[in-house]
Amino acid sequence: MTASLYTNDFRETPYWWDQAPRPPFPDAVLPERTDVLIVGSGYTGLSAALETARGGRSTLVVDAEETGWGCSSRNGGQVSTSIKPGLAKLTEKYGANLAFEMRREGHRALDYMEDFIRREGLKVNWERVGRFHAAHNPRRYEIETKALKSIPKELKTDAYAVPRSEQHSEIGSDAYYGGIVMPHHAALHPAKYENALVSLVRQAGATIVPNCRVTGTVRESGGGFTVMTAKGAVHAREVIVATNGYTGEVTPWQRRRVIPIGSYIIATDDLSPELAKELVPNARTLSDTRRLVFYYRLSHDRKKILFGGRVAYMENDPRVSAPRLHDQMTRIFPQLKATKVSHSWVGFVAYTFDTLPHFGQHDGLYYAMGYCGSGVSLASYFGMRLGQKLLGKPEGKTPFDNCTFETRPLYTGFPWFLAPSILWYRILDRLPI
Repeated sequence: MTASLYTNDFRETPYWWDQAPRPPFPDAVLPERTDVLIVGSGYTGLSAALETARGGRSTLVVDAEETGWGCSSRNGGQVSTSIKPGLAKLTEKYGANLAFEMRREGHRALDYMEDFIRREGLKVNWERVGRFHAAHNPRRYEIETKALKSIPKELKTDAYAVPRSEQHSEIGSDAYYGGIVMPHHAALHPAKYENALVSLVRQAGATIVPNCRVTGTVRESGGGFTVMTAKGAVHAREVIVATNGYTGEVTPWQRRRVIPIGSYIIATDDLSPELAKELVPNARTLSDTRRLVFYYRLSHDRKKILFGGRVAYMENDPRVSAPRLHDQMTRIFPQLKATKVSHSWVGFVAYTFDTLPHFGQHDGLYYAMGYCGSGVSLASYFGMRLGQKLLGKPEGKTPFDNCTFETRPLYTGFPWFLAPSILWYRILDRLPI
């Protein structure tokens, strides 16, 4: 793909950063001691920090990069109720009652997000636009519509099917075979949300120190931890690991249990209002049933398509992923064949071997991670619950508390198996099953 793919002002940074750049921080001096030290300044870490700081605990948040540099300011801004495994699969493993509560926790997370944003008065372009989940072949449409009938009425999804003959009411494309509308799903501006959390945490009295990589933790015999960082050592009574797709070798137990997967997104050049309306008539967020899923939406100002997907393995060059995304986008929307790309960027999410989020404590370290691509609501919600748990509040209990956080033999954190898995999934996605 030649340079003609890109606009003259093309950026290899998230579109979101144009309106909400990473916040500046004066040089901060690390305290010698703190009640709570949180590793990671994304949604999980900041949501936990807000709880502990408002709960009266001295709280320090450190990050290896700029604050919110990871996927919290790089994601697609889609907010769902997504707990990946279906009710039947969860019931088989955990029993009917716990399975239902796990699924309902996803709904609680979405409702929590809306209540929190409104209660705090956050200006983050929050919209309950709903989501259209498109079937990439006729068999998937049958599966999705059948699954609608098995949803317990207590979950109140209000989801409904749209056949292929009517799908132009939801998407200006003939690439799909109908789909499901989930009217309660939402969208926001992820970088504005990240920056709003930063402001709330600082107002609550917590200290945030970016560019302060943690290099080691030592559990002390008298209680607490010594946490070594690039800017010095800190004694902390409690430590929270909130690193998700960026979990590294400093916490090897957690690293062996999450699979970093690249999330690649492009933003198009500005579209005409008529074309934007044709492509996404109801301004919903969109996704599809492929195993290598694509997810996309209009920008909050309805001028651009933001198109994301798993088009690479561990690629870090946005100029490599951009042509691949553009090719897939124009397979869905041929109308965009001549439309250029204004932004291309990369982030890393964390999947787990059982495709469930995990939350708890191991060897004294608290953690919440593994949101499997649904981190906007789940990271915010589980970060908040983790803060409550650390404060000893009963509300901190979740249906995920006692779930085994699985790993696999020989896995140490480098996903060597992803390349053949992606190739296999691409083959499966071409089959009519």
